[in-house]
Amino acid sequence: MKDNNTVEACTHCHVCQNQCEFLKKYGIDIGDTEKLKELSYHCFLCGKCTEVCPENIDGREYILNLRREKVEKSGGTLEEKGYGMLLKEKKDYIYRNYRHAQGESILFPGCNFPSFYPKTTKRLVNELKKYGIGVAYDCCGKPIVELGMKEDEKRIISQIQSELHKRKIKEVIMLCPNCYAYLKPRMEEVKVVSIYEKLEEFGIGKKNLLPAKVFLPCPDREKKELLGEIEQYIEGKLTPIEEVQCCGLGGCAPVKEPELAKNMGAALKNSGGQKIYSYCASCAGNLNRNGCKNVTHILTEILETDEKADTGKSMLNRMKTKFI
Repeated sequence: MKDNNTVEACTHCHVCQNQCEFLKKYGIDIGDTEKLKELSYHCFLCGKCTEVCPENIDGREYILNLRREKVEKSGGTLEEKGYGMLLKEKKDYIYRNYRHAQGESILFPGCNFPSFYPKTTKRLVNELKKYGIGVAYDCCGKPIVELGMKEDEKRIISQIQSELHKRKIKEVIMLCPNCYAYLKPRMEEVKVVSIYEKLEEFGIGKKNLLPAKVFLPCPDREKKELLGEIEQYIEGKLTPIEEVQCCGLGGCAPVKEPELAKNMGAALKNSGGQKIYSYCASCAGNLNRNGCKNVTHILTEILETDEKADTGKSMLNRMKTKFI
């Protein structure tokens, strides 16, 4: 008998295949277990298969578990090729900087927002400093988790908690929806809030922005929790874009599927120059890098910095955060 919510429940109706560029490329469904074992690192982990599956199979979690099994079988080492630079930077985040993590509340910009939006990051840090809020530059560890490295996941979470506990920090303010969704259920004795909640509390930022389309980051697509907080800045409603599966950075898959990754946002290039908001720096930066220049991070308008994604110097900008 088939268990619902597991891949054994797959009826090969091809709904997931028709909605996912990765599955479509290889002509497989989420129930094609043997093939997926070979291709688990080619998946963008965007959750589209989970969203559309009539049998409620959690395809994202299934493929993530396939990656974990591979790492476990190799003694905790990632044997997949192509991830050396990512591991070198993120496994023990080399740009970690807690020197300014002062006060009971701190800003946690994550990796990619300071990379693509250094000017807006600086503006935020300076604004929140007026309220006694410090800042910590660190990686939440999600990229390492998505590679299937479960033991490193525990270590990274423990390390972040230790840094916060040592400084008696009680609240962490998240810029990144990935950091927010990943760390919120994992932080012990520390409150995790979004930057939009905090800006509203202090009355910071421009409101009554004009309605527009919005590109939803993967972790907020189901509950739309952050989207609800952002809409307080809009004169009306934001219209989610449904026709684009992923920005192309998800699941560390671009290493294996560079062409798929590059073309993920192709539909946005034909939007006639209409403004599209994002509230994920990874999405906004990568879509801009791949030619979707009309994608704007909404924080740059709320804070009126009008900053464009710095796709040319993103790595250099991230390196600088270690020495701020």
